[in-house]
Amino acid sequence: MNRDQARGTLLGLACGDALGRPVEFRSADRIAAEHGRLDEMVGHGTWNQPAGTITDDTDQALCIARSLVEQQAFDPADIADRFVAWYDSGPFDIGGMTRRSLRRLKRGDAWDEAGQQVWADSSEGQNAGNGSVMRCPPLAILYATDWDRLAAVSRQSSQITHADPRCTDGCAVLNLTIAGLLEEAETPLQDALDYVGSDAPDELVTALRPLARGDSPGTLETSGYVVHSLQTALYDGLGEDSAEEAIVTAVNRGGDTDTIGAIAGAVAGARFGASELPDRWLNAIGDTDELEMVAERLPEVA
Repeated sequence: MNRDQARGTLLGLACGDALGRPVEFRSADRIAAEHGRLDEMVGHGTWNQPAGTITDDTDQALCIARSLVEQQAFDPADIADRFVAWYDSGPFDIGGMTRRSLRRLKRGDAWDEAGQQVWADSSEGQNAGNGSVMRCPPLAILYATDWDRLAAVSRQSSQITHADPRCTDGCAVLNLTIAGLLEEAETPLQDALDYVGSDAPDELVTALRPLARGDSPGTLETSGYVVHSLQTALYDGLGEDSAEEAIVTAVNRGGDTDTIGAIAGAVAGARFGASELPDRWLNAIGDTDELEMVAERLPEVA
Protein backbone atom coordinates (compact mmCIF):
# COMPACT_ATOMS: atom_id res chain seq x y z
CA MET A 1 0.00 0.00 0.00
CA ASN A 2 1.14 3.51 -0.78
CA ARG A 3 1.66 5.05 2.67
CA ASP A 4 1.19 8.59 1.35
CA GLN A 5 -2.31 7.64 0.19
CA ALA A 6 -3.10 5.96 3.51
CA ARG A 7 -2.06 9.12 5.34
CA GLY A 8 -4.01 11.17 2.85
CA THR A 9 -7.20 9.27 3.64
CA LEU A 10 -7.25 10.38 7.28
CA LEU A 11 -5.68 13.79 6.80
CA GLY A 12 -8.02 14.53 3.91
CA LEU A 13 -10.98 13.59 6.09
CA ALA A 14 -9.79 16.03 8.76
CA CYS A 15 -9.16 18.81 6.23
CA GLY A 16 -12.67 18.54 4.79
CA ASP A 17 -14.15 18.41 8.28
CA ALA A 18 -12.25 21.48 9.45
CA LEU A 19 -12.88 23.51 6.31
CA GLY A 20 -16.60 22.79 6.57
CA ARG A 21 -17.01 23.47 10.26
CA PRO A 22 -17.34 27.30 10.21
CA VAL A 23 -20.01 27.27 7.50
CA GLU A 24 -22.05 24.20 8.43
CA PHE A 25 -25.68 24.35 7.24
CA ARG A 26 -25.22 27.62 5.37
CA SER A 27 -26.30 27.82 1.75
CA ALA A 28 -23.81 27.99 -1.09
CA ASP A 29 -24.95 31.54 -1.83
CA ARG A 30 -24.41 32.65 1.75
CA ILE A 31 -20.95 31.08 1.87
CA ALA A 32 -20.00 32.86 -1.34
CA ALA A 33 -21.36 36.19 -0.08
CA GLU A 34 -19.63 35.99 3.31
CA HIS A 35 -16.36 34.28 2.47
CA GLY A 36 -15.81 33.97 -1.24
CA ARG A 37 -14.07 30.72 -2.03
CA LEU A 38 -13.29 29.04 1.28
CA ASP A 39 -9.82 27.99 0.17
CA GLU A 40 -8.87 31.65 0.16
CA MET A 41 -9.61 31.87 3.89
CA VAL A 42 -7.30 29.19 5.17
CA GLY A 43 -3.84 30.37 6.14
CA HIS A 44 -4.37 33.87 4.81
CA GLY A 45 -5.52 35.78 7.87
CA THR A 46 -9.27 35.24 7.58
CA TRP A 47 -9.52 31.71 8.94
CA ASN A 48 -11.12 32.52 12.30
CA GLN A 49 -11.10 29.05 13.84
CA PRO A 50 -8.48 28.06 16.41
CA ALA A 51 -6.19 25.09 16.02
CA GLY A 52 -8.20 21.97 16.67
CA THR A 53 -10.98 22.83 14.23
CA ILE A 54 -12.08 19.25 13.66
CA THR A 55 -15.56 18.12 14.69
CA ASP A 56 -17.27 14.85 15.53
CA ASP A 57 -16.45 13.51 12.07
CA THR A 58 -12.71 13.33 12.74
CA ASP A 59 -13.14 12.66 16.47
CA GLN A 60 -15.08 9.47 15.81
CA ALA A 61 -12.76 8.40 13.00
CA LEU A 62 -9.92 8.70 15.49
CA CYS A 63 -11.86 6.56 17.99
CA ILE A 64 -12.04 3.83 15.36
CA ALA A 65 -8.43 4.23 14.29
CA ARG A 66 -7.11 4.13 17.86
CA SER A 67 -9.10 0.99 18.56
CA LEU A 68 -7.84 -0.74 15.42
CA VAL A 69 -4.23 0.05 16.29
CA GLU A 70 -4.45 -0.84 19.97
CA GLN A 71 -6.63 -3.93 19.59
CA GLN A 72 -4.84 -5.02 16.41
CA ALA A 73 -8.21 -5.83 14.84
CA PHE A 74 -11.78 -4.60 14.56
CA ASP A 75 -13.47 -4.80 17.96
CA PRO A 76 -16.93 -3.18 17.82
CA ALA A 77 -17.49 -3.35 21.58
CA ASP A 78 -14.22 -1.50 22.17
CA ILE A 79 -15.13 1.10 19.56
CA ALA A 80 -18.54 1.57 21.18
CA ASP A 81 -16.84 2.13 24.54
CA ARG A 82 -14.57 4.75 22.98
CA PHE A 83 -17.55 6.50 21.43
CA VAL A 84 -19.20 6.67 24.87
CA ALA A 85 -16.03 8.04 26.48
CA TRP A 86 -15.82 10.65 23.73
CA TYR A 87 -19.49 11.53 24.26
CA ASP A 88 -18.85 11.97 27.98
CA SER A 89 -16.05 14.43 27.20
CA GLY A 90 -18.57 17.01 25.97
CA PRO A 91 -17.70 17.18 22.25
CA PHE A 92 -18.26 20.26 20.12
CA ASP A 93 -20.91 18.57 18.00
CA ILE A 94 -22.79 15.28 17.82
CA GLY A 95 -25.56 14.02 15.56
CA GLY A 96 -29.01 13.09 16.80
CA MET A 97 -28.96 9.36 16.04
CA THR A 98 -25.44 9.07 17.41
CA ARG A 99 -26.42 10.83 20.62
CA ARG A 100 -29.45 8.61 21.16
CA SER A 101 -27.47 5.45 20.45
CA LEU A 102 -24.64 6.40 22.79
CA ARG A 103 -27.12 7.16 25.55
CA ARG A 104 -28.48 3.64 25.14
CA LEU A 105 -24.96 2.21 25.22
CA LYS A 106 -24.34 4.08 28.48
CA ARG A 107 -27.46 2.46 29.92
CA GLY A 108 -26.13 -1.01 29.08
CA ASP A 109 -27.27 -1.85 25.55
CA ALA A 110 -24.85 -4.05 23.60
CA TRP A 111 -22.98 -2.50 20.68
CA ASP A 112 -25.23 -4.27 18.17
CA GLU A 113 -28.48 -3.37 19.95
CA ALA A 114 -28.36 0.37 20.65
CA GLY A 115 -28.31 1.64 17.08
CA GLN A 116 -30.80 -0.98 16.00
CA GLN A 117 -33.30 0.20 18.59
CA VAL A 118 -32.79 3.86 17.77
CA TRP A 119 -33.37 3.07 14.10
CA ALA A 120 -36.54 1.14 14.92
CA ASP A 121 -37.83 4.11 16.93
CA SER A 122 -37.04 6.68 14.22
CA SER A 123 -39.42 7.74 11.47
CA GLU A 124 -38.51 7.78 7.78
CA GLY A 125 -36.62 10.97 7.08
CA GLN A 126 -34.87 10.83 10.43
CA ASN A 127 -33.44 7.30 10.34
CA ALA A 128 -30.67 7.36 7.73
CA GLY A 129 -28.23 10.14 8.54
CA ASN A 130 -24.61 10.37 7.50
CA GLY A 131 -23.15 10.00 11.00
CA SER A 132 -21.54 6.61 10.40
CA VAL A 133 -20.13 7.06 6.89
CA MET A 134 -18.13 10.11 7.94
CA ARG A 135 -16.07 8.12 10.45
CA CYS A 136 -15.50 4.74 8.77
CA PRO A 137 -12.46 5.30 6.46
CA PRO A 138 -9.82 4.00 8.94
CA LEU A 139 -11.27 0.54 8.32
CA ALA A 140 -10.46 0.84 4.61
CA ILE A 141 -6.77 1.24 5.40
CA LEU A 142 -6.60 -1.81 7.64
CA TYR A 143 -8.66 -4.15 5.45
CA ALA A 144 -7.87 -2.75 2.00
CA THR A 145 -6.93 -6.16 0.57
CA ASP A 146 -9.61 -8.23 2.35
CA TRP A 147 -12.90 -7.07 0.88
CA ASP A 148 -15.04 -9.71 2.55
CA ARG A 149 -13.81 -8.57 5.93
CA LEU A 150 -13.90 -4.88 4.99
CA ALA A 151 -17.53 -5.02 3.89
CA ALA A 152 -18.53 -6.86 7.04
CA VAL A 153 -16.74 -4.59 9.52
CA SER A 154 -17.89 -1.46 7.69
CA ARG A 155 -21.50 -2.50 8.15
CA GLN A 156 -20.90 -3.46 11.80
CA SER A 157 -19.16 -0.16 12.56
CA SER A 158 -22.22 1.67 11.25
CA GLN A 159 -24.60 -0.53 13.20
CA ILE A 160 -23.27 0.81 16.51
CA THR A 161 -25.25 4.01 15.92
CA HIS A 162 -26.80 3.83 12.41
CA ALA A 163 -28.48 0.52 11.58
CA ASP A 164 -30.45 1.53 8.49
CA PRO A 165 -29.24 -0.51 5.45
CA ARG A 166 -28.63 2.71 3.55
CA CYS A 167 -26.10 3.60 6.25
CA THR A 168 -24.54 0.18 6.76
CA ASP A 169 -24.18 -0.48 3.03
CA GLY A 170 -23.18 3.13 2.50
CA CYS A 171 -20.21 2.55 4.79
CA ALA A 172 -19.36 -0.63 2.88
CA VAL A 173 -19.49 1.11 -0.52
CA LEU A 174 -17.43 4.08 0.68
CA ASN A 175 -14.76 1.91 2.27
CA LEU A 176 -14.55 -0.47 -0.68
CA THR A 177 -14.13 2.56 -2.94
CA ILE A 178 -11.34 3.94 -0.75
CA ALA A 179 -9.72 0.50 -0.61
CA GLY A 180 -9.81 0.39 -4.41
CA LEU A 181 -8.10 3.77 -4.55
CA LEU A 182 -5.43 2.63 -2.10
CA GLU A 183 -4.80 -0.42 -4.29
CA GLU A 184 -4.74 1.64 -7.51
CA ALA A 185 -7.96 0.24 -8.99
CA GLU A 186 -9.04 1.79 -12.28
CA THR A 187 -12.77 1.85 -11.44
CA PRO A 188 -12.98 1.93 -7.64
CA LEU A 189 -16.62 2.99 -7.23
CA GLN A 190 -17.86 0.60 -9.92
CA ASP A 191 -15.89 -2.21 -8.29
CA ALA A 192 -17.42 -1.38 -4.90
CA LEU A 193 -20.97 -1.35 -6.26
CA ASP A 194 -20.40 -4.60 -8.13
CA TYR A 195 -19.10 -6.15 -4.92
CA VAL A 196 -22.11 -5.27 -2.75
CA GLY A 197 -24.38 -6.22 -5.65
CA SER A 198 -28.08 -6.73 -5.20
CA ASP A 199 -27.81 -6.74 -1.41
CA ALA A 200 -27.46 -2.95 -1.27
CA PRO A 201 -30.59 -0.75 -1.08
CA ASP A 202 -31.87 0.32 -4.48
CA GLU A 203 -31.95 3.98 -3.46
CA LEU A 204 -28.24 3.94 -2.64
CA VAL A 205 -27.22 2.08 -5.79
CA THR A 206 -29.41 4.23 -8.03
CA ALA A 207 -27.77 7.39 -6.69
CA LEU A 208 -24.21 6.10 -7.14
CA ARG A 209 -24.35 4.12 -10.40
CA PRO A 210 -24.26 7.25 -12.60
CA LEU A 211 -21.10 8.44 -10.84
CA ALA A 212 -19.43 5.10 -11.50
CA ARG A 213 -20.24 5.53 -15.21
CA GLY A 214 -18.77 9.03 -15.19
CA ASP A 215 -22.15 10.74 -15.54
CA SER A 216 -23.18 13.92 -13.72
CA PRO A 217 -26.39 13.75 -11.68
CA GLY A 218 -29.04 16.31 -12.49
CA THR A 219 -28.76 17.77 -9.00
CA LEU A 220 -26.45 17.24 -6.05
CA GLU A 221 -28.03 17.57 -2.62
CA THR A 222 -26.10 18.58 0.49
CA SER A 223 -28.37 17.39 3.27
CA GLY A 224 -27.40 15.06 6.10
CA TYR A 225 -29.26 12.18 4.45
CA VAL A 226 -26.68 9.47 3.87
CA VAL A 227 -27.53 8.91 0.19
CA HIS A 228 -27.26 12.65 -0.58
CA SER A 229 -24.00 12.98 1.34
CA LEU A 230 -22.36 10.00 -0.35
CA GLN A 231 -23.48 10.97 -3.83
CA THR A 232 -22.19 14.53 -3.53
CA ALA A 233 -18.96 13.70 -1.71
CA LEU A 234 -18.06 10.85 -4.07
CA TYR A 235 -18.84 13.01 -7.10
CA ASP A 236 -16.39 15.66 -5.93
CA GLY A 237 -13.86 13.32 -4.34
CA LEU A 238 -13.56 11.15 -7.46
CA GLY A 239 -14.09 13.81 -10.08
CA GLU A 240 -11.97 16.85 -9.29
CA ASP A 241 -8.40 17.25 -10.48
CA SER A 242 -6.76 17.69 -7.07
CA ALA A 243 -7.41 16.93 -3.42
CA GLU A 244 -7.64 20.63 -2.66
CA GLU A 245 -10.20 21.28 -5.40
CA ALA A 246 -12.28 18.27 -4.38
CA ILE A 247 -12.56 19.42 -0.77
CA VAL A 248 -13.10 23.08 -1.57
CA THR A 249 -15.79 22.27 -4.14
CA ALA A 250 -17.62 19.95 -1.74
CA VAL A 251 -17.61 22.47 1.11
CA ASN A 252 -18.56 25.43 -1.05
CA ARG A 253 -21.77 23.62 -2.00
CA GLY A 254 -23.11 24.43 1.47
CA GLY A 255 -25.41 22.28 3.58
CA ASP A 256 -23.83 19.67 5.82
CA THR A 257 -20.43 21.03 4.93
CA ASP A 258 -18.23 19.39 7.55
CA THR A 259 -19.46 15.86 6.89
CA ILE A 260 -19.67 16.09 3.10
CA GLY A 261 -16.25 17.76 3.18
CA ALA A 262 -14.87 14.99 5.39
CA ILE A 263 -16.13 12.21 3.11
CA ALA A 264 -14.90 13.97 -0.03
CA GLY A 265 -11.60 14.63 1.72
CA ALA A 266 -11.09 10.98 2.63
CA VAL A 267 -11.76 9.92 -0.95
CA ALA A 268 -9.58 12.64 -2.48
CA GLY A 269 -6.85 11.99 0.07
CA ALA A 270 -6.82 8.33 -0.89
CA ARG A 271 -6.59 9.33 -4.57
CA PHE A 272 -3.87 11.93 -4.36
CA GLY A 273 -2.05 11.29 -1.08
CA ALA A 274 -1.21 13.45 1.93
CA SER A 275 1.61 15.14 0.03
CA GLU A 276 -1.00 16.85 -2.18
CA LEU A 277 -2.90 18.41 0.73
CA PRO A 278 -2.05 22.10 1.28
CA ASP A 279 0.34 22.76 4.15
CA ARG A 280 -1.70 25.81 5.16
CA TRP A 281 -4.62 23.49 5.89
CA LEU A 282 -2.62 20.93 7.81
CA ASN A 283 -0.97 23.65 9.87
CA ALA A 284 -4.41 24.99 10.88
CA ILE A 285 -5.73 21.66 12.12
CA GLY A 286 -5.11 20.01 15.48
CA ASP A 287 -4.41 16.29 15.84
CA THR A 288 -2.46 15.99 12.59
CA ASP A 289 0.38 14.23 14.42
CA GLU A 290 -1.93 11.54 15.76
CA LEU A 291 -3.71 11.18 12.43
CA GLU A 292 -0.34 10.68 10.75
CA MET A 293 0.71 8.14 13.39
CA VAL A 294 -2.37 5.94 13.19
CA ALA A 295 -2.39 6.12 9.38
CA GLU A 296 1.19 4.84 9.38
CA ARG A 297 0.45 2.07 11.86
CA LEU A 298 -2.75 0.71 10.32
CA PRO A 299 -0.98 -0.93 7.34
CA GLU A 300 1.46 -2.50 9.82
CA VAL A 301 -1.46 -4.00 11.74
CA ALA A 302 -2.75 -5.46 8.48
